[in-house]
Amino acid sequence: MNHLPTTKQLRYFVALEHHEHFGKAAESCFVSQPAFSVAIKELENMLNIQLVDRTNKNVTVTSLGRDIARQARVVLRDLEDMVDIARGNQAPLTGQLKLGVIPTIAPFLLPRLLPALRKSYPELKLYLKEDLTDRVYDRLMDGELDLILVALPYELRNVTDMPLFDDHFFLAHHQHSNFVDPEHYNTNTLPTDSILLLEDGHCLRDHALSACNIRNADKVSSITATSLLTLVQMVDADLGITYLPEMAVKSPLLKNTKIKTIAMDGSSYRQIGLVWRKASTRSDEFAMLGNFIKQHYQAG
Repeated sequence: MNHLPTTKQLRYFVALEHHEHFGKAAESCFVSQPAFSVAIKELENMLNIQLVDRTNKNVTVTSLGRDIARQARVVLRDLEDMVDIARGNQAPLTGQLKLGVIPTIAPFLLPRLLPALRKSYPELKLYLKEDLTDRVYDRLMDGELDLILVALPYELRNVTDMPLFDDHFFLAHHQHSNFVDPEHYNTNTLPTDSILLLEDGHCLRDHALSACNIRNADKVSSITATSLLTLVQMVDADLGITYLPEMAVKSPLLKNTKIKTIAMDGSSYRQIGLVWRKASTRSDEFAMLGNFIKQHYQAG
């Protein structure tokens, strides 16, 4: 029988193809770089091909290596499906579950959700990965994650999505702001460069622009924030105004700031939802988790 790659080697190589950096790939796999490099070299030797071109500064995956990585993703996903089938005989929401969450949801929803989830499902071993929507989606489709908690709408292919609840937007401004008249708010009368948003890559930026009817690009500042915490600090310094989701407004994020918030109209919201691979054998289990999140959030 021919020697076959191990799942560890395949996961390592998929990570390397994604990051194109040995150190970052090793870190994402929670292994030391020397051990990671040995595993990649062993995979090359076993396949008798060169998967990457190595230089002092860069790692370039070869054309053949790209093809191998693509097939490795299919293999790993099929293995995940096989394990899911085996888990079908287990009680729902027990064992291992790998959940991806975006940064504009995780710090506001998870601290309230996780204690209740542990109490109701003590046999569930939940592994969390926080990252931007595109990245958790890629990990979902590669089989590294079982499902993801994201903000909708967002263009995602070959998935099932379960909307959970609406997260309404609030206008956030310094209590003595010179940028906005809270009593007569209108986006058209805002000064140029007065709207502060997250940087590109955060879906909250696009959702805010769309849901809050921001049509004039001149109103949006070229200065962006990397996180909601940074965004709040900029507004607290009266550098502009922004739009925050309800779950952030109701969290301690604005505590000890001089920021005031105004509820936007009912059509200004993003939708929070669970997403998993289409036709997953665990769809019923994931829907059960979705209903638990929905009920817990509404009760809070």
